[in-house]
Amino acid sequence: MAVPVAFFAVFFAYPVAAIVARGLKSGGAWHPGRITDVLAQPDMRHVLWFTTWQALVSTALTLLVALPGAYVFARFEFRGKQILRALVTVPFVLPTVVVGTAFLALVGRGGLLDELWGVRLDTTVWAILLAHVFFNYAVVVRTVGGLWAQLDPRQEEAARMLGASPLRAWRQVTLPALAPAVAAAALMVFLFTFTSFGVVQILGGPTFSTLEVEIYRQTSEIFDLSTAAVLTMIQFVAVGAILALHAWTVRRRETALRLVDASVTARRPRGAGQWALLAGVVATVVVLLLLPPAVLVRRSLDAPGLGYFRALTDEDGGVFLVPPIEAVGNSLQYALAATAIAVLIGGLAATALTRRDAGAFVRGFDALLMLPLGVSAVTVGFGFLIALDEPPLDLRASWVLVPLAQALVGVPFVVRTMLPVLRAVDVRLREAAAVLGASPWRVWREVDLPMVRRALLIAAGFAFAVSLGEFGATVFIARPDNPTLPVAVARLLGRPGDLNYGQAMALSTILMVVCAVALLVLERLRTDRTGEF
Repeated sequence: MAVPVAFFAVFFAYPVAAIVARGLKSGGAWHPGRITDVLAQPDMRHVLWFTTWQALVSTALTLLVALPGAYVFARFEFRGKQILRALVTVPFVLPTVVVGTAFLALVGRGGLLDELWGVRLDTTVWAILLAHVFFNYAVVVRTVGGLWAQLDPRQEEAARMLGASPLRAWRQVTLPALAPAVAAAALMVFLFTFTSFGVVQILGGPTFSTLEVEIYRQTSEIFDLSTAAVLTMIQFVAVGAILALHAWTVRRRETALRLVDASVTARRPRGAGQWALLAGVVATVVVLLLLPPAVLVRRSLDAPGLGYFRALTDEDGGVFLVPPIEAVGNSLQYALAATAIAVLIGGLAATALTRRDAGAFVRGFDALLMLPLGVSAVTVGFGFLIALDEPPLDLRASWVLVPLAQALVGVPFVVRTMLPVLRAVDVRLREAAAVLGASPWRVWREVDLPMVRRALLIAAGFAFAVSLGEFGATVFIARPDNPTLPVAVARLLGRPGDLNYGQAMALSTILMVVCAVALLVLERLRTDRTGEF
């Protein structure tokens, strides 16, 4: 626990505390009365209410749409499965500003729906909800599907033989086993939608605003750090309470599961019902997940002769000190470094959290690990600049600052992906190995690692994908001569002119291709090295 605790204390708690103190402390004295002043404002209470209910509805819709996909990817074997699974994850790494722009092109004025049927959704909350489902579909598919693929199907088949209907067998046998993974996926989706920024800012307009959008507005537009600090504290307390409730409910449902080789559980669909389910999932992926990226690709090709792509190699002295195309290499380097950090920190934390004799501090740290997903990324990025500016932590000019910020978001995904599988390992296997003389390291290598290798690779893929698309904190700390892809896209979108907009779409297309290739390589590596275990 020493390394994860030190990492979060230095690179999360300290920067967040620094910026909150900057807003609530002046003249050497604290001013807690500012909290009640902010909460007394009706518009702030409306922001808090909208933030909460839209996150709940977005989470419910995502589970409803994505759980059939998790079943299909876990239990069915079909041609093109690896490619389709990689494509499912691509929307998750898109910068939120690009997701919002893509949906605005689909459902806004002059968009696809407006052209075909005269329907506009950009003035309603439905555009925000659909964009959230688009963004978080992969979270449910990969988190729940990763465990579902390793559940022994013979347990459900035994219930069927004893007279249970398919629905009852699934509800009483499979669902309880999947509950920790479903809860983990729901928690991550809720936190992402609770702190939604780019999607709401573009699609919500002046009508809808989340806490994250309001914090950004108070920080960068109004320069009211006091109000921003209060909103950050409110968001922090709300997320902490949710995480504590999640940790308590998950501990009450923990059980040892019988995990098997995933290649044994996957088979070709049988019967008209299963083929219809597969067709429905594929149709959902095509319509909901592939159509918005297709709009971006089409717009990136509007200029003749790949003009927007060729413009990315030109020197730009206005926003960038280097050609925008260099953002591709920067993003890959940062993402690889952030993935290594996230896997190390998250792997150590997940291993410690699986101990049955863990104390209250270790169990409480389970909830604290998720806080980076619930705290404003704007606050974290701005806090980095304020807190890490003096020796021995003067990192403002160091390249490592970007992967550190990205790893903060990747660690919760590593922990939440590995933890259900680690907790499902029968503790008697570890005890038997120890009785036979194996050291703790050998017990981990011979017992735990073969069982969690698949989850570890999935976690690494998630961390890499999240790092590629992280925007909220990186926009504050990425240097002009080393921009990342999301930062470059956002800056180009913020400049007027068709050329800048086309270059933003071209960079977004490159980001999607890079992510799809990386995830496809991961799928191939996982199959070759683990036999789909």
